Parts: sequence; structure tokens; C-alpha cells
Amino acid sequence: MKIRHTCFSAFILLVIVIIPARWGLQRGGGVMAAATPRAEIPHTVHDFGQIWDYQEVNHTFTIKNTGDAPLEILEVDPDCACTVANYSRTIPPGGEGAVTLGLKPFSVSSPFQKNTVIRFNDPSRREVTLVMKGVGKPSLEILPSHVIRFRGGVKEEHQAQVRFVSHLPTHWEITRYATDLKEKIDLTLTPEREGKIYVLHVKNKVLDSGPYSGKIELFTNNRTRPKIVVRVIADLYPDSAVSP
Repeated sequence: MKIRHTCFSAFILLVIVIIPARWGLQRGGGVMAAATPRAEIPHTVHDFGQIWDYQEVNHTFTIKNTGDAPLEILEVDPDCACTVANYSRTIPPGGEGAVTLGLKPFSVSSPFQKNTVIRFNDPSRREVTLVMKGVGKPSLEILPSHVIRFRGGVKEEHQAQVRFVSHLPTHWEITRYATDLKEKIDLTLTPEREGKIYVLHVKNKVLDSGPYSGKIELFTNNRTRPKIVVRVIADLYPDSAVSP
């Protein structure tokens, strides 16, 4: 009987020790608490300051797990397709991970702000928004627009002018151009300021009513932006017709 009683007591002790451990419980002041992850992010906003629009930039945000269970990054949800993300999927208790966010070239202009939502398995902080902001400096301005529209009677004169202004610190040139509208438009390209400003003159030469569209490709000596595309959209109607 004594041996049987000793074995039963040992079994009860084993149950008391093992079951809380298997359920991830801890005793503190007589209260059992489930182990949970806890996400802490020291900084959620990064300001790049002024950057060129052709630059590819990135920043790494630190993610800390101050909890006692693994922290999982469940989803990274940027508000712009121009944002590229690389991140630690699981961060151990007491450890650190990272979320690196990058912006593709020519995805920023003027003051910008790109937001990315990070979702965790932390029950007390399900998500956090990481912010990248700054001011994009245009390397090239296209004035007034990269789209030319001709609309009106066929006997009217339809022409447009587009200026290309370089803000690059180096010498910039448009070396040649091409178009798929040779039968419909006349083109001239002249330098207004050598190495900095070019002016494109476009004139309609179609005498029949109806729509047409196409593009003008301009090739430059700059590796970051070797080609510029200008769209031409026309809608010509007989002069006797009333414009809708």
C-alpha cells in the first residue's frame, strides 16, 4: 500500500507541473497567464527629406517582441504598388526583427506620404501603420502636360507646344525622336536652352473628320530616364457639325 500511495502522489505532482507547461501558462501571484507576443516599434515614421524622383530609396523599421511568445507578422499592406517590402516573418520572445520598405524610381513627386499597414498576431496591438514621407524633386518637367489633345473642326488650325525642362545637375539632351503619326502630324524640336530646355511643336495635318491617336517618343542621353513619351489624341469633325 505504501508503494502504491507513493506512486499516486508522484503522478499527481507530475500532472501539476506538466499541464501548466503544456498550456503555456505561468504562475504569478497565484494567477495563470497565457504566453503572448507583444509588438513594439520604436519609430513608425521616416522622413527622407528631399530626393530626386528617379532615386530608389528604402528604410528599415525595427520591430521588437517584448512578449513571451513568438511574434508573427501576418501581413504587410502598402497603399501604393510602388512600395516594395521585405520583412522578418517571425520574431522570437525578447528578439528583434525588421521591416524594410522601399520606393521604386519615379513614384514620388512634390510632398509625398506612403503608408504601409503591418498586421501582427499580438492580441493587444493587431496592426501598426509605418509611414515614409518626403519631398520629391522632379528631374524633368513636362509643361503643360505629356498629353496633347486636338478637338474641333477639320478646317481649324490645331497645334500644340510642349516644353521639357531638365533640373538635373548634368548636361541633358534629347538626341532624337520618333512617332507613329507621321501621316497625321508635323513635328519640330528645338533647344531653348542648350542642355536644359527643349520645345516640341506639334501640328495637325489631317483634313478628314474622325478621331486618331498615337505617340511621340523622345530619346535622351540620360540613363535614369532614357525615353519620354508624349501622347496625341485627336477628335476632328466637319466644320458644319456642332461640337458636342
